[in-house]
Amino acid sequence: MSYHFVGIDHVQLAAPQGCEEQARKFYEGILGMTEIAKPEKLQARGGVWFQCGRHQVHIGMQDDFHAAKKAHPAFEVQGLAGLRARLEQYGVKVKDDDALEGAVRFFVDDPFGNRIELLEWLK
Repeated sequence: MSYHFVGIDHVQLAAPQGCEEQARKFYEGILGMTEIAKPEKLQARGGVWFQCGRHQVHIGMQDDFHAAKKAHPAFEVQGLAGLRARLEQYGVKVKDDDALEGAVRFFVDDPFGNRIELLEWLK
């Protein structure tokens, strides 16, 4: 082959128009991701971007927004129990799931109803 995939650069999640502050409160304030600047040419579209390890999470505005209930990103976390405690402290509902052998994981919804998986691989 003359090409190969390097990996995932970013994940984009949709959200309703004007929800940037809610996104900041959840993704930065609760989850602890760092907001990063959007390129100047994309700023007029709204939304907000965050750094997630080596990858990015882009929250994009969508006029006819519908939350993603099945499709979802899965974020690998070291110290998942600490994140869980933080989420519960902020009143975020955690849904446990033990179906993935070799990992501890659970699901949460972001403020817009998008499904988010958080997991830690067992060593």
